[in-house]
Formats: sequence, structure tokens, C-alpha cells
Amino acid sequence: MRVLLWHVHGSWATSFVHGPYTTLVPATPDRGPDGRGRPETFVWPDRAVEVPHDRLREEHVDVVVLQRPHELGLCERWLGRRPGRDLPAVYVEHDTPRRTPADAGPPEEVVPDSRHFLHDRSDIPVVHVTHFNRLFWNCGRAPTTVIEHGVVDPGYRFRGDWPRAAVVINDPLRRGRVAGTDLLPALAAAVPLDLFGMNVRDVPRRLGIAPESLWTYEDLPQARMHAEIARRRVYLHPYRWTSLGLALIEAMMLGLPVVALATTEAVEAVPPEAGVLSTRVGALAEAARSLAADGPRARRMGREARAFAMDRYGLPRFLRDWRHMLTEVTR
Repeated sequence: MRVLLWHVHGSWATSFVHGPYTTLVPATPDRGPDGRGRPETFVWPDRAVEVPHDRLREEHVDVVVLQRPHELGLCERWLGRRPGRDLPAVYVEHDTPRRTPADAGPPEEVVPDSRHFLHDRSDIPVVHVTHFNRLFWNCGRAPTTVIEHGVVDPGYRFRGDWPRAAVVINDPLRRGRVAGTDLLPALAAAVPLDLFGMNVRDVPRRLGIAPESLWTYEDLPQARMHAEIARRRVYLHPYRWTSLGLALIEAMMLGLPVVALATTEAVEAVPPEAGVLSTRVGALAEAARSLAADGPRARRMGREARAFAMDRYGLPRFLRDWRHMLTEVTR
């Protein structure tokens, strides 16, 4: 099977391209959002093949896995085939719904009423990455299913020799309250934080956090980021509104205990023996401080976190679910 997939979400795509199929990844000369091609910061197998976007019409494609609304138009222009009609297609919904702003014009929607853009189509199944997503999106006529995240096992690597908390947020200043960036000053007052991700360098200055309380690590290659995170004693997940950060699962697989806001799918992903969940920021700050100060306890909880994450979010289950989905949609 030959699958067309845009490189959008690096960690999710890294898991997907390990499947038993050839993945065709569009590349444009500028390596922009619609043509990133193969990544430099993630390790992909050779069966993920980079294809110049203007040569896609020459390629045999069995199915397209869409991840953004405008990819339907890209597919039609670059392949000359319409997803769901001329070409089997599935749409991966990575995100939680957002309320339509009141000033965006009618109709104003609250989150539980959010209509998916494929609401009125029945020819493209919507694959949610969490059950929380499926619960909150109104997908109407579109067939829906859930294929939970799968993560390439980074191995048990917990060292915990630094009594600090690791946090992973891409574009924290832009994403703001959604990612819980505004909570970092209160959390950093309780335990020193290490922030990993893209566009993180200016966060301490912008938030007024002392440099020694918030170190930043700008867009590290995945393997190096895993090695760095494994040196911390706890993983902190301050997201208010997201499907489920893959970095959370990766940290659990590395063997770190988790402290997270009890929101969205985190309540399913972190059992009590693996970490602390709460909607009270003070409780999270105290839990992170306590775990950072108690290495043996952090190690015990981290082992529980790894066992749970490997069982629920292991790569074999993820690839098995996707193989079944792609087989069904192409049939």
C-alpha cells in the first residue's frame, strides 16, 4: 500500500511512518508547511519516501491521510484526484474543537456544539486521536473512529539526577493559555523548570521568570531531547486544552512521573500510581516540588508510568489499528 501523508506533526508522523506501507511525503522547494518532506530532527525508516510536490501525479497512491482542511485542495491540485471521491481518504483530527469567536460572525458556537468541517460528508472517515476529541467534536454524517496515539519506545532512560521538572511546549508564547504558558511563573516558583520546544528561548524574559528557575532548550533533535528529559525527576504538563501531548506519553515511557492538569484526555492517560492530576495549580506546584525533592519516589512512580504507557500507547497496537483502518477504507 502507498499512502500520501503531509509531514505536519513530527512525533505523530514518526509513529505512523513505521507502518508496513510506503508513505509518500510531499516536499516543496521552500520546505514550507505544505512541503516539509522528511525531517532532520526525527528518525524515519527508508519506506517513508520524500516526493517533490510537482511529481506526485506520476506516483501511484492508494490512499491519502489528511490532517488539515486545506489538504483536500492540495490533493486535488497536486494529484488531480478528489479525496473521498476519486481517491480513498481518511482525515486525522489531532485537535480539540475551539469555540467560534463572537466577532467571527454567525453562528457562534460553544465547544460542545463545534461542527467539524467534514460534518456534512460521509465519504471521508474522521479518525480522532483521543476519545475526548470524539466526544466533543460534532462530526454529523462523517463516520468516526478513535485510534489512540502510539509512540516509538525511547527506552527506559530515567536518571533523575537533576531535581528539576521538564516541560515541552512548542510556541509557548503564541499558544498562551491553551498550553498553560501563563502558569509557568507560579510553577517555577515551586520547582525549577526546563522548557523544551520550538520558540522557547525568550519565554523567561517575557514571563519575568529568573533564568535559574526556567532554563530553555530550543528545538532539540528528538533523541537529544529524550536524553535531557530523562535527567529530570518529573514531567510537568500544564496544558488546559489539547488532545493529548505526545511528549507526555514519551516522558512516561522514559520513566518519569507526571504532574498534569486534570483536563481533556490526561485523565485517561495518567493513572494515580504514575503521577498527580489536579485542576488546582497550587496542588500541581506542590506535587512537582515534592517529586523533584524525592528521587526514590519519583523513580517508583516513573516505572509505573512507563508500564502503563507501554501497554496503552505502544507502537504495535497503533500500527495494527492503522493497518486495519487503511485496509478498510481502500476496500
